[in-house]
Amino acid sequence: MTPIYSRITGTGSALPERILTNADLEKLVETSDEWIRTRTGIRQRHVAAEGETTGDLATLAAQRALEAAGVKASEIDLIVLGTTTPDIIFPSTACLVQHRLGANGCAAFDVNAACSGFMYALGVADKFIKSGQSKKVLVIGAETLTRMVDWTERETCVLFGDGAGAVVLEASGEPGIYATCLHADGGHKELLYNPVGVSAGFTDEPNHGVRIRMAGREVFKVAVKTLDSLVDETLQAAGMQESDIDWLIPHQANLRIIEATAKRLKMSMDRVVVTVDKHANTSSGSVPLALDFAVRSGKVQRGQNLLLEAFGGGFTWASALLRY
Repeated sequence: MTPIYSRITGTGSALPERILTNADLEKLVETSDEWIRTRTGIRQRHVAAEGETTGDLATLAAQRALEAAGVKASEIDLIVLGTTTPDIIFPSTACLVQHRLGANGCAAFDVNAACSGFMYALGVADKFIKSGQSKKVLVIGAETLTRMVDWTERETCVLFGDGAGAVVLEASGEPGIYATCLHADGGHKELLYNPVGVSAGFTDEPNHGVRIRMAGREVFKVAVKTLDSLVDETLQAAGMQESDIDWLIPHQANLRIIEATAKRLKMSMDRVVVTVDKHANTSSGSVPLALDFAVRSGKVQRGQNLLLEAFGGGFTWASALLRY
């Protein structure tokens, strides 16, 4: 019996028009372009306009992915959307996007795994296809993370941006996704979290206390160590070696973390897709944005092996090794 693979047939992305540079941030908070660049690699970020939602960005990215794949929205039989900033509490943003695309009737749901959201969504979609339950799946990662940024807190406000990326995943007899690995450890919650919510309640702080809280140094240490072991696990699951990987497409949170992962893989930074300088950390949107950039710029070619990985609040961490 021929194995069923899930294969990416189209990619797409969307970014808000407004760009906030490091120089712009110097006017808002006590920081400098040099301080931000040397510690994170970030030069600018895109910020959603008033009234522009996660669903708006997700819909546009999805439309571009469908167009690239040559697939009609009506052909999609599952939508999985990774986000930690949904438009509304319910229905899910995936349902809102589904209706706007004209894909009504198929299963649609959100996945919240913080910055690993797209990777989790990709892992779920891969299993649906390999089980034979789905044939054409839309996988999206989309965020408007700046809505929960405290612009007076210089340690965190410089890190985040808004954006969305999407892929169309189709059943194929040819190799596509070789392996996905998903993990979480809620024991690290206090290092990176947003403390308020519907059940826990809100506060009297500005914006009802909806803001990111992060212990940067500790997050950095755990991320580097965790991603190091994730690389080994993913290669083993796929039955491959470091030398088999053509491109590393990592979560775009911090250039230092990206460089540490590349060093572990013995990869030149020339083989690593880096967009953190342009987009900052877009959470679930990060990996699919970088993938679409790499595909449309001509860097990534058909038949090449890609290692995608992400790390986020929870903590969560996830990867996928695939042939594009």
